[in-house]
Order: sequence, then C-alpha cells, then structure tokens
Amino acid sequence: MTSIRPVATDILRAAALLPVSVVRSRTALTGRDPHRLRGLPHAGTGILLGTVSLILVGVELQVIARGAFYGLFDQGPYDHSWGGPTLAGAWLVHFLASLPVVAGALGLLWFIAHLDDRLGARFVRGERTGAWALPAALLLSAGAVVFVIAWIHQL
Repeated sequence: MTSIRPVATDILRAAALLPVSVVRSRTALTGRDPHRLRGLPHAGTGILLGTVSLILVGVELQVIARGAFYGLFDQGPYDHSWGGPTLAGAWLVHFLASLPVVAGALGLLWFIAHLDDRLGARFVRGERTGAWALPAALLLSAGAVVFVIAWIHQL
C-alpha cells in the first residue's frame, strides 16, 4: 500500500510552483554558476505551470466553498437550487457535485508537479525525458488561458 504523503507533497509543491519558479528565474539570471542559464527554460515553463496551478487552487477553493460549505455561503431561498427546496437537499447535491471537480483538480496539480520534474530533468540536467513533456506543458497552459477567458465571459 502506498502512502498519501508523496502525493500530498507533490500537490503542495505544484501549488507553490509559481513563486518557486520566479526565484529559479532570478537565480538563473543573476547567479555565478557558468551553467546557470540552463535553468532558465525550466524556470519559464515553471512560471507557466505555476500560473496554471494558481488557477487550479483558486477553482479548488471556490468549489470547496460552494460544495462542501454550500449552506454557509448561500443563505437561500433554495426553491430553484440543485437539490432544493430544502437546505439539506441543496447542500447534499452541491457537495456530491463538487467531489469529482475536487478530485480532478487535485489530480491535475499532481500531474503538474510531475511535469515540472520531467522538464527540470530535461532542461537542467540534460536527461532524455521523452518528447511529450514540453508539448503537454504548453497545451495545459493554453487550456488554462481558454478556461480563464471563458470564466471571464460568463461573469
């Protein structure tokens, strides 16, 4: 049986990827190591993936607030709510609807941590990691841009 600790560590590492990558880029630009510029592409992709992680964390917090704590944030009436007309029914339906979204966002955060590891191995250490890592990072970033634009238009 595997422990949940490495998965939770990866999720937290992905959530903190944006500030970590900003520090990586500053170190790559100002450091004294002659090989420091090899870390610059990793820092750049880390900033992209860190921004995606920040969006995912925001979505995660909103889904938890509107799902698990629905009754605390929506004061009713519940006549036209999912699961309404009672508070208990609306709360239960919103909680159950939030579970797959929370699991999916946590899975994406875990994937982002592993993707950042692959890109670091490729750019910093020069390892062969497969051709899928960089296109996956760019595709994930483009998907986040489309998501944010769609989110803004629905406001």
